[in-house]
Amino acid sequence: MIFDGWDGLGWEERRQRRFARWLDAAAVEFATDDAARLYRERVQMVIDAICLRKPVRVPVVPSVGLYAGRYAGLTVREMMYDARKMATAITRYHEDFRPEYTGGWAENGRVWELLGVKYVEWPGQGIEEDDRPWQYVEREYMLPEEYDELIADPSAYFRRKLLPRHASVFAGLAGLDPFSDFGEAAALEVNILGFADPQVLESVKRLVEAAEASLERMEVVGAAYSDAAARLGIADFGGPGFAKAPYDVLADTLRGTRGIVADLFRRRNKILEAAERLVPLQLDLAKRQTAQDGSPLVSIPLHKGADGFMSDEDFRTLYWPTLKALMKGMIEEGLVPFPFAEGGYNSRLKAIADDELPQGSIVWLFDQTDMKAAKDALGGYACIAGNVPSDLLAVGSGQQVEEYVTRLLGECAGDGGFILSSGAVIDDAKPETLKALIETGRGWCR
Repeated sequence: MIFDGWDGLGWEERRQRRFARWLDAAAVEFATDDAARLYRERVQMVIDAICLRKPVRVPVVPSVGLYAGRYAGLTVREMMYDARKMATAITRYHEDFRPEYTGGWAENGRVWELLGVKYVEWPGQGIEEDDRPWQYVEREYMLPEEYDELIADPSAYFRRKLLPRHASVFAGLAGLDPFSDFGEAAALEVNILGFADPQVLESVKRLVEAAEASLERMEVVGAAYSDAAARLGIADFGGPGFAKAPYDVLADTLRGTRGIVADLFRRRNKILEAAERLVPLQLDLAKRQTAQDGSPLVSIPLHKGADGFMSDEDFRTLYWPTLKALMKGMIEEGLVPFPFAEGGYNSRLKAIADDELPQGSIVWLFDQTDMKAAKDALGGYACIAGNVPSDLLAVGSGQQVEEYVTRLLGECAGDGGFILSSGAVIDDAKPETLKALIETGRGWCR
């Protein structure tokens, strides 16, 4: 493990070690002592909120996505293909808005192009307008009769069936024998023959090219985040940790919305069996991503569990048990689950206030949920975050945002355990509304 004596520690001790590493920020070369002080003060505010303490002030964490590029006058295509322009845009956002936590990103169009991605469209690849965001192409990428294959061996199923449907680059790898064959030295010379297949070689070549393009962009854009930390003390909030609710793995880009709804009536047991099979895989993903320096928060965007997507009974029996198991596993590893409840979760609040999960171990980010109701249900149990509306930031006034933020803070932040954030990722906003969000939150006290 990443720490000595890790196996003998309880979850709180493990988390404290991760918090200490986050505060230490060993990878950041601070330009001044003041920048180092600000960075650590901002990290500590988030830690206090997670632990249900009252920070020196409320952490203000607007979730800024494409807005950084739009503010700099870039099209979505430029953001996705020109790393240097995107890095400059991120630096400008940090300079002009002086947020306390880093923000701004766009997906890598060049990598998607090299991989031959089929399950999303983006400017230049299925979308003609350069300034339209990318979109999923909703289909049943996993056939209903393939549940048993997924359950038996998810890794083999992804390589042989799912990934070639998602992206053309994986077609050449579909015919390779499973690595579990490689168990006998005398058979190795036969086991490896598949790697001489020209289709395999072509796929590997394309994957290497895509990986190099990914690393190149990460270095350029990552330098903008490093600069924000080093010069301005702007802290890393979310880190690299990411996982998905097991049900959402099935419902998003495997079965799709239409397919999973049919399965609710025809294959309920298969949904639950497959979701349970996916829990350790998503946990392992989160552990590997957070093995390095940085925030121990693990983002979990929740897509198909919102009000209106399924009944409360289905949520409690099919969605929540495996999500809870995943978060419980994260907590035991000292990680902090950060579920993003997209849409409304008003009918789910009783279910997620689950006493099987420790107090002060989760951050719930809410989008369109009644925040007073969320505070009543989860206050003293879990930190909550949210939920300044994205439409208010896009078309409202600075005064309207100030009034909304002030009311929100009055309802949710008085006794701690609250992080002020946008309800959704900010792609469109007015400069004055975003500044009102940041400045009102920073100046509020009680």
